[in-house]
Amino acid sequence: MSSTRKKSLADIQAAIDKLQKEAEAIRTQELGEVIARIKTAIEHYQLTAADLGLASRSASPRPGTGARPGTAKGRGKSGRKIGVIKYRDDAGHAWTGVGKRPRWYLEALASGKKPEDLLVK
Repeated sequence: MSSTRKKSLADIQAAIDKLQKEAEAIRTQELGEVIARIKTAIEHYQLTAADLGLASRSASPRPGTGARPGTAKGRGKSGRKIGVIKYRDDAGHAWTGVGKRPRWYLEALASGKKPEDLLVK
């Protein structure tokens, strides 16, 4: 007769650890492949952060709000009205030109861009 050994908690924990390591390795591999496909599509279609809904709310109006491109509708987090977007960068950051200059705008100027380069046309 064969002896059947009852699994201990330690045996089960070791099996779980092994499977978690295998799952993480597979996830890492699949993630790399997915990111590569996404980057290819972004480059092919010349998508921006705003196109993907990753920009600030004022940079990309929500679908169905009726806002014209380049404008924001409603009120911001502070409760004040949001104006027409005057400046935008390639990453989808936007600024109306009113109030404190945002960090992305200052960094763009520091890197050699001129305010005219960032104007929304």
